[in-house]
Amino acid sequence: MAQTMVNFRIDEDVKHKMESACKEMGLSISTAFNIFAVKVGNERRIPFEIVADPFYSEANIKVLEQRAADIRSGRSIPKEHDLIEV
Repeated sequence: MAQTMVNFRIDEDVKHKMESACKEMGLSISTAFNIFAVKVGNERRIPFEIVADPFYSEANIKVLEQRAADIRSGRSIPKEHDLIEV
């Protein structure tokens, strides 16, 4: 099978964590990415669930930006709340 080079950027901390995890499994990063690529190609899907964090939704960001603007302008005053243990 012919090999090809793929280059992409990844956060340095993410890379170090992945290197460490792969080493514990006896894999190289290259082998781990190859396993991922084969699985995606064969199954035509990402082989794990990807879920958007609702905190970062456009609607929530707008609310947070408005609240921050209100605090900066003095229209709103931040309040302290008791910590609730769950």
